[in-house]
Amino acid sequence: MSTHPAAAVLCALLAALLFAVAAVAQQSAAAAVPESESLIRSLLRAPRWWGGVIGDAGGYAMQVAALALGAVLLVQPILVSALVFALPLSARLNNRRVAPRTWAIALALTAALACFVLVGDPTEGNTDAPLRNWLLPLGLLVGLIAAATAAGIAAHQPAWRALLLGAASGSLYGLAAALTDYVTGLFEHGLADVLGGWQTWALIAAGITGVYLQQRAYQVGPLTASLPAVTVAEPLAAAFIGIAVLDERLRANTAGLIVTAGAVIIMVATTIVLSRSEAAA
Repeated sequence: MSTHPAAAVLCALLAALLFAVAAVAQQSAAAAVPESESLIRSLLRAPRWWGGVIGDAGGYAMQVAALALGAVLLVQPILVSALVFALPLSARLNNRRVAPRTWAIALALTAALACFVLVGDPTEGNTDAPLRNWLLPLGLLVGLIAAATAAGIAAHQPAWRALLLGAASGSLYGLAAALTDYVTGLFEHGLADVLGGWQTWALIAAGITGVYLQQRAYQVGPLTASLPAVTVAEPLAAAFIGIAVLDERLRANTAGLIVTAGAVIIMVATTIVLSRSEAAA
């Protein structure tokens, strides 16, 4: 299939913008819900939240179009620019100004994310790995997600609550991403195989729980804490499952591995600094 890089870039930028609009709308709607009220029931009655859902749907449609027109390594780094789009949109909605330091941190985080995707460049793996290969890595990941969720619920500072719940949500999205290829392939064999595969139900559970925790993160703290945490945790969790379970390998040489490791450190550090800077503002 022929590629159209310029069109792919345009579609990816539109996807990033729509994802940013969706995140800002959903965070605004969730933040307006008191913690004493039912979050889900309140969101289902909020037009702004539904606008965010429509924005997400449009973003995914543009992402699919971008991937049909260009390479994954061209499209995925552009999508992380949703972080940069979300900052001024959120600031405008809340009548605030984005500080230069916040811009610098967000740009560093975006660059580190793009570097992680570009330099790491994992090979395709074995999507139908047997259950025994999943048990230990999946148990470790679920344990970390549970710990982050519990810590997020117990934390007192809103920024830390949003960061930890966002990290748990993003990790679940990463798990869902690792399961998606296999579940999609099951449709070729019929609905019975789809419904009979444990991966299908794990994908559904990860997706639903991830969405709920993301909305909780939006409810309890600032967007600059929750959205970067979701964005960082998703590729890290997907990479962990890819390497530990699906036999994926990074194509990078020794220098590339060092750069990738440095990108991960920067991603984590800038996410924490971004949430703390918002809390101090």
